[in-house]
Amino acid sequence: MTEMMNGSLARACHVALVAGLALLASSAPAGAGTAVNTGYFGDVAIEGYDPVAYFTDGEATQGSEDFAYDWLGATWYFANTEHRDLFAEQPVRYAPQYGGHCSAGAAFGESTANIDPEAWTIVDGKLYLQYSKAGVKEWERDRANMIAAADQKWPEIKARLESESGG
Repeated sequence: MTEMMNGSLARACHVALVAGLALLASSAPAGAGTAVNTGYFGDVAIEGYDPVAYFTDGEATQGSEDFAYDWLGATWYFANTEHRDLFAEQPVRYAPQYGGHCSAGAAFGESTANIDPEAWTIVDGKLYLQYSKAGVKEWERDRANMIAAADQKWPEIKARLESESGG
């Protein structure tokens, strides 16, 4: 994992974090009271992508406000009623890990509102989003260690996000 920290993925997540913090300094926190990634503005989770579609369709699919569901202080969009209802029944099953923040960033103790909803993987029935498609390739090289590190660091990151947003 040390090699990964020195790699381009760590630098990309760090650059994204610094850029995100600079932008956030001039705006209100997104997703007030929650650690769900809603970007810099608004309350829509994972840039409006349908979290269920990753599992059922095997692809990133833009959701619609016509099929919205509120959960954990954020609005989640879905491509259809069926997906919305599946999520409503078992949101933890379909929601991305680490609140939809960059999984590699979480492994390094960082969070950023920048993710690419089309940069994703499913591992052991869990959805992981990344900052970029190139980030997915880097993350895959040491996936087991990255997941273990992110799992360990997420509670602290989540507490920090919720504290910063007044939650």
